[in-house]
Amino acid sequence: MNETSLPINVGTWLLAISPIVVLLVLLAVLRWKAPQAGPVGMFLAVLLALVFFRTPWETVAVGAGKGIWDAIFILLVIWPALLLYRIGTAAGAFDALRRGLSRYSRNHVFLVLAFGWVFASFMQGIAGFGAPIAIVAPLLLAIGVRAVYAVAIPLIGHAWANMFGTLAVGWLATLQVVELDSELTTALITAVLLAPITLMAGVTIAWMAGRGAAVRLAWPLVLIISAIHAGLQFVIMYWEPLLSNFLATTVALVALYPLSRWSRYREPARDIERRPAMSEDAGDAAEDEDARPTMGLAWAMLPYAVLTAVAVLTLAIPPVENLLDQVEFGFPFPDVTTGYDVASEGERPYSPISPFTHPGFALIVATAVTWMAFRLRGFFAAQRERAGRQSVWSSLADNAAPASVAILSFLVLAGVMEHSGLTDVLAQGIETVSPPLVYAFVANFIGLLGAFMTSSNTASNVLFSQLQQGVASGTGLSGNAIIAAQSAGGAVGNAIAPANIVLGTGTAGIVGQEGQVLRKTLPWTMAVAVVIGLLTLLFV
Repeated sequence: MNETSLPINVGTWLLAISPIVVLLVLLAVLRWKAPQAGPVGMFLAVLLALVFFRTPWETVAVGAGKGIWDAIFILLVIWPALLLYRIGTAAGAFDALRRGLSRYSRNHVFLVLAFGWVFASFMQGIAGFGAPIAIVAPLLLAIGVRAVYAVAIPLIGHAWANMFGTLAVGWLATLQVVELDSELTTALITAVLLAPITLMAGVTIAWMAGRGAAVRLAWPLVLIISAIHAGLQFVIMYWEPLLSNFLATTVALVALYPLSRWSRYREPARDIERRPAMSEDAGDAAEDEDARPTMGLAWAMLPYAVLTAVAVLTLAIPPVENLLDQVEFGFPFPDVTTGYDVASEGERPYSPISPFTHPGFALIVATAVTWMAFRLRGFFAAQRERAGRQSVWSSLADNAAPASVAILSFLVLAGVMEHSGLTDVLAQGIETVSPPLVYAFVANFIGLLGAFMTSSNTASNVLFSQLQQGVASGTGLSGNAIIAAQSAGGAVGNAIAPANIVLGTGTAGIVGQEGQVLRKTLPWTMAVAVVIGLLTLLFV
């Protein structure tokens, strides 16, 4: 980490954290819409950088430019995901999906856990970068989940898989910025810290689906899937960390089939009266006697089968991935600094995008194949006769435009905070006032903060791993354990990252209700962070 002359005191720390506090208050307390709250936080960060942190306009521009480029990376997921959802709706695919799945299970608790936790984790294992939220939220809507919960549930369900998901891109990024005493030890400690996250996700999602009665019904499923997720990831870590999450989430997904044959999860959950996550008119699938859908389950699953196949082909087969990664593009950014010697090295290019291994590519292919197949089969015409014409493009723009504004403002805010030194002040301020054991407890909160700002476990680790390792070295703490805590915190922070929330509200058609989603995920995130902090103390 570069030496700076940043003033670390109560005043500068309060200034540095104020954009984040403003965002939380606007979204969760005053219930502003994200496209309104995001620009306020962004402009506040720019003002603080210019006035209080001696940041030249050039440095602000570079930070903002990188934020815009990072936002484009995310928007390349959200736009095709939204289009895929609109195409499915116009063809009647989600009605067919809901009905078809009832042949395997008519239990709403099982279905909510299967999609919101197990499938979301699987998608994080192969795609990541927000794809699990964009893909799973519409699927939950199809089985009768309320829109706010349809966004909150996959945010919680996929969080544990962020560190080693997407073929462990977060882990690879960490190895690039810090030199670990023992890579294997750090990976294993991280796997241990991630274990309670998946368990608490399963329990929380079951609670959302039906309070205590649903938890009592779901506990065998939750224990089995948690053991597969956490246990397999830990064991495979000895062999190949890059495949540990992908293989664990794949086995968990396969395990859903025999579990769905168990009478406990095959039949409707009739004894569960309180179903907060479910819409009022959503009963168990067996009770639905509406007209026959336009297509069968196999056709309704086509986009997700294509999506999975393309993602596995482009990301899980090293020779193919290496070949496709040769095509990339990005923009150069110069060296910049501030009056407090916060230096940002130039990058040429900065964070280049590989279009054929970007998760948006799999979504685009799935969208194109789905549109052609549904059109040839006459599903659009059949659905028009039943529900009238639905404009795919206008509804896409209505949801994508405000979501894009929000994501752009959040990522620009993060870029400006990083390049002006606000991010360094936040982290170093915590370091300054924390005794060693206290710092070990709060280390994962720093990772969480990084993910909240950037919507990325990877970016959080790049931002803070060097700082965390330096503090560990200076205080006699285990560097392996502190980096593991940073990584686990970065994973769970994705559940409250504003850009991720907007990604979900966009695909669920509820842009403007981000504050309601945050109120569902924030308590869980804080509880998990406390558990991670306590577990970290065992390893330092």
